[in-house]
Amino acid sequence: MKYRNASEILPDNLLKEIQKYTSGEAIYIPQVNERQKWGQSSGARRYYEERNEKIYTRYKEGVSMQELGKEFCLSVESIRKIVYKYQL
Repeated sequence: MKYRNASEILPDNLLKEIQKYTSGEAIYIPQVNERQKWGQSSGARRYYEERNEKIYTRYKEGVSMQELGKEFCLSVESIRKIVYKYQL
């Protein structure tokens, strides 16, 4: 994040209005675009969704939760949560 002098960017009337609320302090002005949800930009969300769908499909095929845990390097409790989420 780069700091810039507000007087170089903002019109005088807007700068004076902001100074009524905060004078001499550094403030953060967020970008206009919405914040992305976790994993959207990196692809992690899609990866885990696909993995969880595979787990549920394999469970429906009759593979035990213990075997799925070993196959996907997850605890049985994690497998159980994934399976129950998809069953709803």
